[in-house]
Amino acid sequence: MHSAPYFTAFGLLAIMHSLRVTQLRKKHHVAFGDADIPELARRIRVFGNFIEYVPLGLILLIALEFVQAPSWYVHLAGLTLLTGRYLHALGFGAGKAKIQVTGMVMTHFSLLVSSLGISAWSFFAIGSNQ
Repeated sequence: MHSAPYFTAFGLLAIMHSLRVTQLRKKHHVAFGDADIPELARRIRVFGNFIEYVPLGLILLIALEFVQAPSWYVHLAGLTLLTGRYLHALGFGAGKAKIQVTGMVMTHFSLLVSSLGISAWSFFAIGSNQ
C-alpha cells in the first residue's frame, strides 16, 4: 500500500489542526463557535478546509492503488495533495494569500491527477483483459 504513509501524515496533521483550535478555545474560554475572534475563526476554517478535501484525496489514492496505477503516480498524487494541504494551512493561517492559493491549486491538481489516473488505469486494465 503506497498510500499508507499519506494516511499517517494526514492523520497527524488533523490532530495538529485540532489541537491548534483547542488551544485557542482554551485561551479565550470559547466552547462553541469562534466568538468573533479572528484568529480562532481562521484556525477553525483551516481545520474545516482540511477535513473537506483530505478524505476525498485519500479515497482517490486508494482507488489509484485499486486500479494498479504505478507507485510513482500514487506518490505524485499523494505528495502533491500533502504539500498543497500544508501550504494552504500555512498561507491561510498566516494571512498569506499567495501561499494559500498555491496550496489550493496543488490540492485541485492532485484531485484532478488522481481522478484522471483512475480512469486511465481502469481503461488500460479493461483493454488488457480482452
